[in-house]
Formats: sequence, structure tokens, C-alpha cells
Amino acid sequence: MRIRKYDVDYTRRKLMQNMALGLGAGVLLPLEKIWAKDSLMLDLTKAYPDEAFSIEAQTKGKISVGDVITKENLEHVEHLLDPCIIQQVREDGRRFTIGPPETDLTRMFTNPNLEKTQKNLAEGYYAKFDDAGNVVGSDNGNWKGGFPFPSPKNANEIQANAALSWGRADANLYAVRQVDFAGDGSQQYAYDFAWVELQMQARIDGKAFRGHTDEIRRQNAYFESSEDVKGTSFLSIWKYDQREIPDLFGYLPQFRRVRQFPANQRFEPLIPGATWFLTDPWAAGDPMLTWGNYKIVERKPMLTATTGNFGIKDDNWQLPTIPGNEKYFDVALAMSPDVAVVESTPTGYPRAPVSKRLAWFDVRNCTYTGCIRYDLQGKPWVNFESAFGYYQDGDRVVMGHDGKTPAWSWTYVMSYNMQNKRMSRLDHAYEASGIRSLFEIDQDWMYDTYLTTSAQQALGRV
Repeated sequence: MRIRKYDVDYTRRKLMQNMALGLGAGVLLPLEKIWAKDSLMLDLTKAYPDEAFSIEAQTKGKISVGDVITKENLEHVEHLLDPCIIQQVREDGRRFTIGPPETDLTRMFTNPNLEKTQKNLAEGYYAKFDDAGNVVGSDNGNWKGGFPFPSPKNANEIQANAALSWGRADANLYAVRQVDFAGDGSQQYAYDFAWVELQMQARIDGKAFRGHTDEIRRQNAYFESSEDVKGTSFLSIWKYDQREIPDLFGYLPQFRRVRQFPANQRFEPLIPGATWFLTDPWAAGDPMLTWGNYKIVERKPMLTATTGNFGIKDDNWQLPTIPGNEKYFDVALAMSPDVAVVESTPTGYPRAPVSKRLAWFDVRNCTYTGCIRYDLQGKPWVNFESAFGYYQDGDRVVMGHDGKTPAWSWTYVMSYNMQNKRMSRLDHAYEASGIRSLFEIDQDWMYDTYLTTSAQQALGRV
């Protein structure tokens, strides 16, 4: 017989107590001490009680790993889910499986980012906020890369972890397959596109790419299909100063030219049928300081999609869908011992059609599992649910950015309109209409091919 040392509610109480005292992450041991270990495995069970990882403990034995959650047994896990997933299961035919929890921190990051963070800790280099609220290094210069706050103490540090380097790497090129569904589940649109990210600063090498010392990143969404949007692209150029709204340039084939869009384009769909806006991705689609009033409204163990969901994919990395309900991917959610619900408001956008957002962050690596934006009446509007995982399943391995260790990345997005049940379902695919996902990347090629306005013009003419 196993005797429990901690009751099922201990972790939640301790996390909220730590937050009130201004302490960092971790319950049994501060999370920064796990980070500091020089080991092939950074064991998270030393920082959190077993009960925080156990679906059996959290449901008093009603649910186990491997069980499938439907509306018939949803009641046993409702306290572990965000309100959008509850609505989807109860009203729209969604189901999901309970997956095993992740207890190894090394499997929750890209390896270069992990090693850079450990090097920063060893050398005493750390992040802080300057008077404007931007992240700088302990030398008062721009942040030189790695995870800025390995053991976040408040909502601002959690949001900064998400905002500074979206994909935890200097460069990412994702092949994306998107299908848009009406509320009744019928398919309306399908698109293939490249989502391209290049860190200009906050890089693993600690430098500014091509001397762009005033920028933090460049990002482009380039559409290869369907035919009616082929050649369309949207390029965002982000300043390092997070108070500034990114410059947004669009190339539309019907006009055959690049034009600059106003800030309110961040709160509109880029293409017909899409439920997501530029403000949504990464729960940090806008610069951190164009939003404000950050606060943690809840912190507790929850079921999340922040670990797993690679092994069940096919050679094109595509997930299966629920039989008879293609609107939803058939995926697994696993226990995370420490999830912070962060509330914020769009302070820098007076015409934004959004009153606030709630983002559910897995504090272990500050990736989000859900991000609900609310309309101006304060009603839940759209949830941007994402999953992340280590790209390894037994002998099946996709190599990451260093070419030596497995990749870690996002695996799917389900952007769901909670008011009319419309869905944009996005797959991180290996290939989509000739576009291939890349982790090892020639960054000069990426910049010249995708991340300038002249590149947009050239892509639109291909």
C-alpha cells in the first residue's frame, strides 16, 4: 500500500502561496535548482509531488492514463480543463485520451535553448525588466538569448518567457495545413502555408542578426494554396521595444504589390474562413507591452497538450481526426503539475474588438495550451489551443535545430469560435504544397527568401 505524503489539493495551495510571497516555480524544490543540474534528465518529480502528475489522484481513481474522455465521463475531469474544451466535449462531439505526464524537463525545450539557459545560470547572467518594462540582461543590454525567467515569479515573467522567443529557437520554418469548418462540421476552406520565424535578437549566439539591433524578430505567413490565395503573404517586423506595434506588410496577388497594413489588421482574419487573428499565435501574437494588466487569476495542476502528440502521426506528421467528426484532432492531454492562468487586456489597441484574454501556461516551460480572447461584451469568443511535443517516438526521430538531438516544437492548433462553433484546424506538417518544415536552417537564405518586402514581391510572382 502506498501512503500519500501530500493530499490532492496541496500543490494548488502551495503554488498560490508561493505566488503571493513572490517566490518562483516549484513546490518541493525551486525550479531553478532543477535547471541547474548537469544531467541528461532534469527530473521534475523533484520539484512537484507525485499527486500533481497523477490523473488517478486528481480524479480520486475515476480516470486513468489511457482512458478516453467523452461527455459521458467528462464530469470527473472538468476541474482540470479550460472552459473551451469542456464546451467542445459536452456540446460538439469532441473526445480526447489521457496521456502519460512528462517528468523530464529536457524534453520540453529545443536543446540549444536548454543549453543556453543552463550556461546563463552557470555564468550568473540573468534577465530583468528595465524601466519601460522591456526584458534586458543583467548587464543592462538587450537579452542575449535562452529562457529569460527559468523559474517565473509572476504573470509578467511568464508572458516574457512566451514573448521573447516563440519557438525557443533562432529560426523556424513550419509547413502548415489548415482546414476551416462551419459550425455544423462541414468543411469550408483548406490552405497550405509557410509560417516563418527569425529571431533578430534574443538569439542563441547572443548577437543581432545582420546588425538589426532595434528588432526582436521577423515573421512571415506565406500562402502556397489554395489557388485563390497563392502568393499572398503577411510580413511582421517586430521592434525590440515591446511598446511598439510591429510593422505589417501584405502582398496580395490581385494587387501585385506590397502595402502596409494598419494596426487593427492584427484583429482581423488574414484569409477567408480563418477563425484566428495575428494577435492569437503563441498567446503572444502582439508585443508584450501593447497589452497590459497582467495577472495570474488561478494556478493549479491541469490537463494540457504541452507534451506529446508526436508518436501517433504518419510520415507527414499529420494527426488523425476523431472518427465521424473531422473538425477535431484525436489527441491526448496529460497532467501538468503547474499551470498558470494569465489574464491581460489590449492596452495599446483602442479599437481592438477584444476586452481581455485568458492564457493557460504550463509554467515548466511557459508554453500555452489554450488562449481565449473575449469580445467587448466580456463573452468568450475564440480559443487558440496548441500542443507541443518532443519529436521522438521510439526509433522514430526528427532531428532538431542542432542536428544532433530530437526536435521540440508545436504539433497542432485548433482555433475554435466558442460562439458559433466554427473551427480552424492547423497541422504542423512535414510537407504542404511543396513547403517543407525545417529546423536546421540557412538563416541568410530564410531572411532573403521570406523576410523582406522585396522577398514578398518575389514570392508573389512565383
